[in-house]
Parts: sequence; C-alpha cells; structure tokens
Amino acid sequence: MSRLLESESDESTPLLTGDVDSDDAAYKSRWRSIRVMYFTMFLSSVGFTIVITSIWPFLQRIDTTADASFLGWVVAAYSLGQMVASPLFGLWSNHRPRREPLVCSIFINVSANIYYAYVNLPSSENKYHMLMARAFVGFGAGNVAVVRSYVAGATSLKERTSAMANMSACQALGFILGPALQAGLSVIGETGWTLELIRLQLNMYTAPALLAACFGIINILLVILVLREHRVDDHGKQIRAINYIAEERVSVSLDVEGDIDQVAVVTSNALFFIILFIFAVFETIATPLSMDMFAWTRKQAVLYNGIILACIGFESILVFLAVKVISKRFGDRPVLMGGLIVIFCGFFILLPWGNTYPKIQWADIHNNSHPPQQVIAAAMLASNSSVEPTGCPADQAWCLYTPAIHLAQYLTSDFLIGVGYPACNVMSYTLYSKILGPKPQGVYMGWLTASGSGARTLGPVFVSQVYTLLGPRWAFSLICGIVTVATLLLAGMYRRLVAFSVRHGIIQE
Repeated sequence: MSRLLESESDESTPLLTGDVDSDDAAYKSRWRSIRVMYFTMFLSSVGFTIVITSIWPFLQRIDTTADASFLGWVVAAYSLGQMVASPLFGLWSNHRPRREPLVCSIFINVSANIYYAYVNLPSSENKYHMLMARAFVGFGAGNVAVVRSYVAGATSLKERTSAMANMSACQALGFILGPALQAGLSVIGETGWTLELIRLQLNMYTAPALLAACFGIINILLVILVLREHRVDDHGKQIRAINYIAEERVSVSLDVEGDIDQVAVVTSNALFFIILFIFAVFETIATPLSMDMFAWTRKQAVLYNGIILACIGFESILVFLAVKVISKRFGDRPVLMGGLIVIFCGFFILLPWGNTYPKIQWADIHNNSHPPQQVIAAAMLASNSSVEPTGCPADQAWCLYTPAIHLAQYLTSDFLIGVGYPACNVMSYTLYSKILGPKPQGVYMGWLTASGSGARTLGPVFVSQVYTLLGPRWAFSLICGIVTVATLLLAGMYRRLVAFSVRHGIIQE
C-alpha cells in the first residue's frame, strides 16, 4: 500500500510505462492487449462517425417519404441495438475469454455495414432497410462494454484515469478520422460507379460503410492474434480472472471485502445517460440545422459538417490530454462538474436571437402576393428543376418566425461542446470503474453502455420531434434544462462518487 501511495506523485503515462508489474513478460503482454482495446475503440468510433454526416442526405436520396422525424429513428437505431447488446456481451465476457464476444460483435458490425451499402437496392421501403442496417451496426458496437471492462480490470487504480483517457483519446481520433474520411470520399459524388457483377452502387454514401467493414476485418485479426486475458487488482498485482485461459501469471486472491455503493452506481449511470443524451442531440441535429439555417446543399452539409466534426475530434484529443493532468491535480469530480458547465454554455449560445430569419425553401411558391397562375408555374418549374432546394422548409412553421442561428454561434457552440463533452465522457466512466473497484465489471459496464445507448436512442428521437415541430429555440432550451438537472444531481451526490478502495479505507484518497 505504501508503494502505491508513494507512486501517486509519479507523472508518467501508463500507456507507455508501468510501475507495478514484477514480471516483464506479463507487463508487456498486458499493455499490448490494452492497446488492442484502444484500437478496437478507435475502429468502433470510426465505424460510427464515418457515415453520421451523410445519413440524412442518403436517406433523402433513397426514400423521398423519409422526413426529419424518421432521421431521428435511424440515428437512434444504432444506439438501440447497442443498448440491447451491451449487457449480453458484458455478461459473456465475465464468464468466457473476451476474444469470443469481441470477434462475434465485430463480425456482426462488418456484415451490417455491408448491408447498409445495399439499402438503395430494394424497390421500396428503403428507409426501413437503412433503419435495420443501423440497428445491426449498433448491435455489433455493443462490444464497447467489453472493451471498457477489460481496460478497467487490467489497470491499477493509479493507472486507470490515464488509461481511460488514452482510450477516449483513441475514440476521439476515430471521431476525427471518420468525418474526415467521409468528407474525403464525398469527391466520389452522389452518382459514383456501379459494380454490376455484385450489384453495388459505390458512391459518397456507400463507400464509407464499406471502408468501415474493412476496418472491422483488421480489428478481428488483431483480437485473434494479439489479445490475451489479464486482470490486476487496485494495487496493480496480477490476478487470475474468472474467464482465465492458460497463461503464465502470478495468481492472488480475488476476494475483496466490502460491497459496491449501488446509489453511486445508479447516479453514475444517470449522469452518463444525460451526457450521452446531450451529445446525441448535438450530433443528430447538426446536419439538418446547418441545412435549414445556412441553406447548405446535401453535399455541402456532408463536407462542412465532416470538417467541423473532425476539428471537434482533434479538439477532444487535446482535452483528453489536459484531463489527465488536471484530474491528478484537482480530482475526477471537479473536472466532471466543469465539463457540464461548459456544455451548458455551448447550448445556451446556440439559442436563436436577433431580427434575421433563415432563408425559406421555395419561398416564392408560398408567397400569396403572386397570382394563382404564377404560383402554379413556379411550382411546376420547381418540380422540374434539377437544382436542389435549400433553406428552411416552409412546412416547418417555426421557420417563418424563429430568428436564424448565425454561423458564428454554431461554430462557437461546436467549440464549447467539443471541450465539455469529452471531459464529461471520460470522467463519468472513469469514476464508474473506480466505484466498482476490483470486482468483475463486465455486467456493470454492460449496463453503463446500455445506459449510454438508451440516451443515444432517445436523444435523436427527442430532438428530431421537438426540432421539427417547435424549432431550435425549444429544443436547445430543454437541453439547457437537462444539463442543469445533471449539474444539481452531481452536486447532491458529490461525496458518494468515490473509488471503492477509498470508500472502504483500503487506499487513501
């Protein structure tokens, strides 16, 4: 214990160095396996973000009956699938080698991305095929629970914050690369090429999904060839996991006195739900909002939002690096509180104000000052035109009286959310893993991931409905209220959100 307390001042990053393993071979194998988990999280993030900015224009292209409300269901389908799968994969990983649920889940993900590339093929109901494809992609992404439980179980209490921050940095790097790849692949255009032999239309919408499938195949190979089972206690001593398979390692008892604070567990899940809910709202509404407010075309929205999300991802990496230093100085809970305050400011700035109104889509058709003959002629011209309609659709009544959101507001909000969200994200599940302590975390991490997936399911549906019917003022005002509730919850439960070993007096805080 004294060795652990003395090492608290050590500023080294455990991504590259270790100070608790006596067996050099076990240490190297442990960190190789952890890095595979980093890479798995990276590829999972790429697989999600590589299509997120193009879902809305692709949906509009393959099925004209789809509206912004259905977009919410398509985005939510990913998270719904993940919510169902996470506890199942978490339970599986508690009793069997983690290689099994990882390979199975990634294979499902690869198959679902290929399915997504063919959703334009059916003659009707294409939007429902996209919905199913995204749901299966999300089901495969349920392996995030396995990844988090593995890293939590394979690191000491001192290593964990830094390891979780490293994992989040890899996730953010995928968050950067995904939109950047989508933006780069947009040069293929909406038409692209058709491969008649396999009946595949390769364009700016399907190419990213196929690339994500290729990444998944690489991930499967790494998991099979490199990953090994490792588990350490809060002091960093090697222990034999429940899902142990034959390997040379030091074995110590896994029995730990004391119970897990279930109130802290529920609070952590609630906070994680709110944090993921907020970001799901942001990533869902970005493309429709920018098309409505800035009159961007589908291609422009994919390109520009891809660049913006890539910049936010790069910003997130810097935040993760800063969090590793700040949390050592001030603790995990103050960083989480500060992140929530920054997120509140980001959405508050996004509220519409001023006397400038958005461009109305087909405003000349709805202008009653035109004689009926001119209105009919304009409508015929619009329907026969090859020019894509842009602006805020007149059938969204709020477009006529809600002030426009300025580009400067949008970019400032992006910047602030890009600071607040990653800080809250990494601190919430780092705190959670510490609250659980050295006991097997697969099922608990499954519930945490399911909680986040539930947020990603409800968030898009919530914002697409509220935004479509009431507009951005109501949508973002409600989000500000939700962030306020999360801040008050954290303040009220502040003293209970402490590490298992600290709570039971095993380690001093």
